[in-house]
Amino acid sequence: MTNILIGATGSVAAVKIPLLVYLFQKVPNVNVKVILTESAYFFVKDATISCEVYREKDEWSEWKKVSDPILHIELRNWADIMVIAPLDANTLGKIANGLCDNLLTCVLRAWDINKTMIACPAMNTGMWNHPLTDIHMRILQDTLGFKMIDPISKKLACGDTGIGAMAEATYISDYVLNLLKQ
Repeated sequence: MTNILIGATGSVAAVKIPLLVYLFQKVPNVNVKVILTESAYFFVKDATISCEVYREKDEWSEWKKVSDPILHIELRNWADIMVIAPLDANTLGKIANGLCDNLLTCVLRAWDINKTMIACPAMNTGMWNHPLTDIHMRILQDTLGFKMIDPISKKLACGDTGIGAMAEATYISDYVLNLLKQ
């Protein structure tokens, strides 16, 4: 059994999460759970995601006393692989700078970097082309060992045309499932 943890951040591309979950669940012996940042939740609040979904409030509602399980540690321990899809510019900056101020970034800060992490950036072209994005991406790849699925070029939700859209869900699932076969 392989456990895939999907972390979704505040990009319009979060609307692809239900499809990504479905594609993973079609594969035998794959379990999926999702962490939504509050910004990601905004984009999928009316969608049906057919697996366990966690949000920031769950981190605090489950813990009552010392010795109770800590959700971000439980999720880290459960997962075999982490897929951040979409990874917005805000969370990219947080991860690259070691910040852990929500459930997703706490999981990532506690993550065993010997386990696979895949990031699927999604942001406006101006954000993607910003010099800090390159610095942050290098930290994720070179220091933390993330594998990257680069964004694609198309008409973005904001109306701009250019690079920054998250790769298609089928491409992401094929990439992850091929990694699992190796």
